[in-house]
Amino acid sequence: MAGEKAPRAFPIEELPGHLIGEVLTSGGLAAADLARLEATCRALRPLAEYAASKLCAARAAFAAMGPAARGGLLERCGGSWKKVLRFLQSVEQSSGTVETTSGSMQVATGRYHTLLVHDSSVYSCGSSLCGVLGHGPDTTQCAAFSRVSFPSLSCVINISASHNHAAFVLESGEVFTCGDNSSLCCGHGEVGRTIFRPMQVEALKGIPCKQVATGLSFTVILTRDGQVYTCGSNTHGQLGHGDTIDRATPKLIELFEGSTPVVQIAAGASYTFAVTDDGTVHSFGSCTNFCLGHGDQHDELLPRAIQSFKWRNIHVVRVSAGDEHAVALDALGYVWCSGERYLTESPVVGFSKQSLHICGFIHGAKDTVEP
Repeated sequence: MAGEKAPRAFPIEELPGHLIGEVLTSGGLAAADLARLEATCRALRPLAEYAASKLCAARAAFAAMGPAARGGLLERCGGSWKKVLRFLQSVEQSSGTVETTSGSMQVATGRYHTLLVHDSSVYSCGSSLCGVLGHGPDTTQCAAFSRVSFPSLSCVINISASHNHAAFVLESGEVFTCGDNSSLCCGHGEVGRTIFRPMQVEALKGIPCKQVATGLSFTVILTRDGQVYTCGSNTHGQLGHGDTIDRATPKLIELFEGSTPVVQIAAGASYTFAVTDDGTVHSFGSCTNFCLGHGDQHDELLPRAIQSFKWRNIHVVRVSAGDEHAVALDALGYVWCSGERYLTESPVVGFSKQSLHICGFIHGAKDTVEP
């Protein structure tokens, strides 16, 4: 209105410090956002560091670390809480959706096909042998990404692709699978036929899930409350039930029931990894080329904790599994490898620390954890 004064503009640094801190810690900012804010005004650096420390403390991965691990991570990051936050955010995105300038994305690859989640919708391309693309029996291949239809309207939050089947977790916690079910890996009971479109796993109805991992003819499912279910081929004990009996529908791994919750899972060709909230890594299934990290080549029919990590008080936050090798990331940003080294002379017995550059700011040093 005429005669009214326009609101006065004033620099952000003139605001009370506690108010700035409240704003910075309640907005879900990334480490890069805090760095950019600091760059606009050096006087805000203490507040940006304070906000980063609070955002770190609110993260489950950081809260699960012991005081020594937290202090070690901060030291490895040069005393910068923004770098610690950047590392933790990278860990969170490592087995989930990544935010990009083109929207949220997640990618999974099988032998001859690729799955892509873009803004909660699923797309696939490649060969549709065994129905892995999820487009129906009339599709044999897709040269470009094509959208996959789901019966449910819920958004897809997690995917996994294997040689012969695929699995999906919806925002509702429902699990869908498609592909070659001759080995019962899709979890739909004694249905040996190919499943050409994503089909809900009825045995998991009412059990909210958050992650899936597909191996060669078997599937691992992680629930929101940290329990693990498996189904499919069990030749080497990769289902974790203490036997080698195949399972047509997902069965709960009893060893994890009532124990420390599992926070992440990974599936290799014929073996499985599970990381618990306290940083312990369990592995089971085929131990060809020492891929389970126990220092021997004996198949494990039940989840077995990797003692070499526990002896060194190494807190693992993520693990990834290949055909016959595995990679683990610890709370200090070090990368550890075990199993077959395809371009070198011999497999790694136990987990070996690698000299790598992690997340742009953490370096590893060569060292080996003996089994």
